[in-house]
Amino acid sequence: MKKLGLQLYTIRDHMKTEQDIDESFAKVVALGYTEAQTAGFGGVEADVFAKLAKKNGLSIVGTHYNYDNIFNNPDETMQIHDMLGTKNVGIGGMPAGPRKDYDELMRFIEQFNKSAELYAKQGYKLTYHNHSFEFVKTNGNKTIMDYLYEELDPKNVSFVLDTCWVANAGADVRYWMEKL
Repeated sequence: MKKLGLQLYTIRDHMKTEQDIDESFAKVVALGYTEAQTAGFGGVEADVFAKLAKKNGLSIVGTHYNYDNIFNNPDETMQIHDMLGTKNVGIGGMPAGPRKDYDELMRFIEQFNKSAELYAKQGYKLTYHNHSFEFVKTNGNKTIMDYLYEELDPKNVSFVLDTCWVANAGADVRYWMEKL
């Protein structure tokens, strides 16, 4: 069976209540979607969100999860991801500081790698979702995305390449698809 996935941020305006989420999941499944990546849990708690996804036959294959929780509450984060049925724990972009300061970027990468190693020992993979700001040059001729690609540990981290943001930044989508 072919799989077709949807980033649920696409339908965020239709996920405000439990009923909205239930109806939205039913509609996307009827359209042929079989899996999804979260962008939060709409207007419900994670357990309700997971229950509604399962009820409608929608597999959660990854998340955009709270940055602070990933780094500061790994046990809770893993428990929630188990509830969702996914081992892919993702952030939807880095905080503002590392976007503007090279030293903060290096600290972010170090923290991300350290957390990714901890998660990997439990069978999870941290994922990084890009936006267009990663294609801004910092500290010379390299972009933030270059540093992320070079410094994040590929054993424990994977990229969720958002081709729309790559194109928005004026970068070569095909190049980055092949590279990653």
